[in-house]
Amino acid sequence: MQLRCLALSLKQPSSPGILLIVILAGIIAGCARRQPAVNPPAPTPARSAPVISRPVPSRQGALPGEFTEEGIASWYGVPFDGRRTSDGEVYNMHEFTAAHRTLPFNAVVRVTNVSNGRHVDVRINDRGPFVANRIIDLSYSAAEAIGMVGPGTARVRLDLIGGPDPNVGFFGVQVGAFQLEQNARRLQERLNARYAPVSIAEFQSENGVFYRVRAGRLPSEAAARELANEIEAQEHMTALVVRLDN
Repeated sequence: MQLRCLALSLKQPSSPGILLIVILAGIIAGCARRQPAVNPPAPTPARSAPVISRPVPSRQGALPGEFTEEGIASWYGVPFDGRRTSDGEVYNMHEFTAAHRTLPFNAVVRVTNVSNGRHVDVRINDRGPFVANRIIDLSYSAAEAIGMVGPGTARVRLDLIGGPDPNVGFFGVQVGAFQLEQNARRLQERLNARYAPVSIAEFQSENGVFYRVRAGRLPSEAAARELANEIEAQEHMTALVVRLDN
């Protein structure tokens, strides 16, 4: 481009040497300014961090804060692994599930170990524990997640975070579990006069069949708890509130 501009300048009329030099310098500078500019490559836009979508527990009726409970948790693994749970599933001790006496199946509960602050979310798919001073039985993996496998038990806080409405359903009071059906029938007959209806639920355990005797059929857990307190005071036996599953 500069040579082409210089050739054009030589066609101009002759002039004194100094003037010619000044004119040539101006022409060359003007041609240089007309050269196409080279744009620098556009910077590569910064890549934002990927957004990870995490599943949210189903809220079919339960809302946070509707159910809280504090007490002792235990856990269970072998020999229950591979057996049927109370809702009909096959128990897998490596899944995050738990047994509870009154929460509906598929309720999602956050279990916090109050001694170390660790927590885990579990789904209720079984019934238990049927021990007076315990409130939940965790699967092996759930117990491991909050650091209670070694001790076997821990004080925990339960917070309902999803699942069916815990207030819908019927509740009763379990007053005994027998391996001999005739003993269960005998207790049923004795209590039926005062706490009817009294039913018997058959349960297959690792130690064989048990017959659980349950009194009452009440529309709320609070009403069932009142009945449990009455039975304990009048009959001098341990009474546990349970959900009556279909």
